[in-house]
Amino acid sequence: MKPFLSTQHGVLFDRDCLKVMSIMRSETIDCVFADPPFNLGKDYKNGFNDKVAAVEYFEWCRQWINECSRLLKPGGAFFLYGTPELAIQFASVMNQRLTFRHWIAITMKGTYSRGKKLYPAHYALLYYTRGEPRIFNKVRIPIPVCRHCGKEIKDYGGHRNKLNPAGLNLTDFWDDTSPNRHKRYKVRPGVNELKLMIPERAILISTEPGDLVFDPFGGGGTTFQAAEANHRNWIGTELFDCNYIECRLNEKFPLSCRRKPMFNYERIFEKYEDHKNEILQWVQR
Repeated sequence: MKPFLSTQHGVLFDRDCLKVMSIMRSETIDCVFADPPFNLGKDYKNGFNDKVAAVEYFEWCRQWINECSRLLKPGGAFFLYGTPELAIQFASVMNQRLTFRHWIAITMKGTYSRGKKLYPAHYALLYYTRGEPRIFNKVRIPIPVCRHCGKEIKDYGGHRNKLNPAGLNLTDFWDDTSPNRHKRYKVRPGVNELKLMIPERAILISTEPGDLVFDPFGGGGTTFQAAEANHRNWIGTELFDCNYIECRLNEKFPLSCRRKPMFNYERIFEKYEDHKNEILQWVQR
């Protein structure tokens, strides 16, 4: 299978993620990051039908979630982004074969009324691992300060002098980021995209340089940008227009784009018969 794009650290396929994963070997990926379509009926102007029957949508989700889980190495991490309503459904599938770590709440700017429901104020980033995590890096963030006066927002109960100079430990509530909504920051017009910070934190938490990251829904390419910038290898798929991803990577990493990957990505893809046996073994577990 020929990639649409390659860089020093990664390869992108302009194919359906299920078709690509179907020929990938089991236990080869260190981290999966997925931001799937939410089935909200939005017009992405790319021919994709984002409003199908709920049963059909969740069956499709079950398939790609299980395939992503199969690809994970023991100790590998799986981050899955969605609305709380979807995350509940996703978790029911992930719980069958993976170990729950965190429900990370990511603040939603500009909430709106939902009838007889509370205002939605966060997106969910599910964090699961295949057994005990192989890698868990503590990511630190700057101590929050007032944007007006520049002073620290909290007094930390008189223990300010005991805080790590490198900053605060990252928690499971991220209030310093949200999806890109302003057209100025979007690679793809009219489509919400994740800020770089979100996949980058997931990658930094769960991998080391040289590890392999997989994103089945490439979108605007933020996962690949994060992997490339932090020297992680990556494999990605995007069914629709990959030119936006190519433009992003070419702009950010002109010396890396269109070069042969430094890792042997072809070893991830094996002959069909060998792979068929792997899938049967996985399903029977």
